[in-house]
Amino acid sequence: MRLLLMSDTHLPKRAKVLPDPMLAEIPRADVVFHAGDWVDTETLDLLEARCRRLVGVYGNNDGPDLRARLPEVAYAELEGVRFGVIHETGAKQGREQRCAGRFPGLDVLVFGHSHIPWDTTAPTGLRLLNPGSPTDRRRQPHCTYMTATVADGLLTDVELHRLPPRAPR
Repeated sequence: MRLLLMSDTHLPKRAKVLPDPMLAEIPRADVVFHAGDWVDTETLDLLEARCRRLVGVYGNNDGPDLRARLPEVAYAELEGVRFGVIHETGAKQGREQRCAGRFPGLDVLVFGHSHIPWDTTAPTGLRLLNPGSPTDRRRQPHCTYMTATVADGLLTDVELHRLPPRAPR
């Protein structure tokens, strides 16, 4: 099962459209995760129309329309791997212990907010993944997203994809 992970798309504030390389991954993905800060409902509509399965949450920049359609925390079990999705996890210091305490039944927690890619594992075994942002790199060298594979109860092939700089529009 192939996964596509994204967060913090901030459309149309930071970019006008989702980047083509990431959009090209959608047909190959069995499940798409979005960890909040969509900003516009059009992006949600687009992903709902194109994805086989979408697991998403709202973020701190999402207004009432998105909050009415999305939860603050979402859960999915895929091939025996238990996932959670949330936008914010707090400060990076102590993140692993804090998230492991808050989400004891999960194997993987997908989160966003910082626009900083993150891939660590808590002492409890909880894997924490932040795909960064495909549209707003902030202080990062690249805009990013992640892909991964789930099979036989294992998360494998987690890959951070760097996107080329956007051409001015």
